[in-house]
Amino acid sequence: MKEKNKRCWWMWGVVALVFAVYAATMLVVRLNNQIHLQKTVYQQWKQDYLVTRGQATFVNAGTTKHPAGLSEAQGYGMMITAVAGQRGWASQKEFDRLLNYYLNERDVVDNKQTALMKWRQYQKDGQWVSDANSATDGDLYIADSLALAAKTWPKRAAYYHRLEKALANDILAYEYNPTTKVLTTGDWVDAKSRYYKLMRTSDVMPTVFDQLAKDTGNQQWASVKSQMLDRLVDLSNQHKTGLVPDFAWVTAKSAKPVGANTIASKYDGDYWFNACRVPYLLATSKDPRAKKVLNKMMKFFAKQYEVFSGYTLKGKPILKRKNAGFSAPIFYAVNHNRNQGYDNLFNSEKSIYAQRLNQNDYYGATLTTLVAVEGWK
Repeated sequence: MKEKNKRCWWMWGVVALVFAVYAATMLVVRLNNQIHLQKTVYQQWKQDYLVTRGQATFVNAGTTKHPAGLSEAQGYGMMITAVAGQRGWASQKEFDRLLNYYLNERDVVDNKQTALMKWRQYQKDGQWVSDANSATDGDLYIADSLALAAKTWPKRAAYYHRLEKALANDILAYEYNPTTKVLTTGDWVDAKSRYYKLMRTSDVMPTVFDQLAKDTGNQQWASVKSQMLDRLVDLSNQHKTGLVPDFAWVTAKSAKPVGANTIASKYDGDYWFNACRVPYLLATSKDPRAKKVLNKMMKFFAKQYEVFSGYTLKGKPILKRKNAGFSAPIFYAVNHNRNQGYDNLFNSEKSIYAQRLNQNDYYGATLTTLVAVEGWK
């Protein structure tokens, strides 16, 4: 009888071992497949959207026939490449070529060379021209990419941090309203501008502000973070959906959505192609205000049959079709905030990786790639 029990326990031990080996094998296969998918997305994006100009590279935010550079696009490209470098998919040389393009396109304000990037470049009459003035979101992305590059390639960290600090200082010098204590939308906005009290919600980047405060030693960034998060909370509290608009009018103590056609489009006061980045920008912040705003809007999305491209602040869809520019930030946010009441969004928004990147949608393709290189659980 004892011998029979021993054989039984031995058999169950073998079964358990086989199961453990199988489970471990499947986990490795799944992880390898996931990494392969992420790397493939990155390689597709490089092929489709990076353009070489001499010793520099820019992210094409235009078309193949009519290429265009944007400071926002360049910042994204530099962030993607710095993170890809951490995974062994990109080289320092590739990052530095993107960096060269930024350095060649820095803006001049009052006859002074700044560290801010000119917001757009394009071909005109056969010549490559640049539109003056900066865009704050692009400058913030570039600053963050320099911080990432310093971690990725530590031998060159001092140089990257020096550029990061110069850019951070000029953002506060030329893209900041001391009355509202909020970043403006670019260096073209001054105290005489009607847009001086305008805030772009996708300029609220708490983890970037934390990094800049740490790297520069300037605690004004902590004040910027606090003030801009407070205004984002104000906007979130105004609707049951928790959705925030692309742009808002702000004071030192309040915020309200702008009206249609205030600055960019008839959807300026809606959750549109600027505000769609907010879930990504808040996803990894530990600040309770960021978590509050994020959780409220994500629970709204979790109740929708499908996440569409744009919403009124009351939750009515604007375009009843999906767009990766909206899905990628939501996918990233749910990935970093599990068990918060919106886990169902993980699989629904992950569908953007079931197909090849759109070759004619720089914005959606680039946000999809940014989320891909950063990975998911």
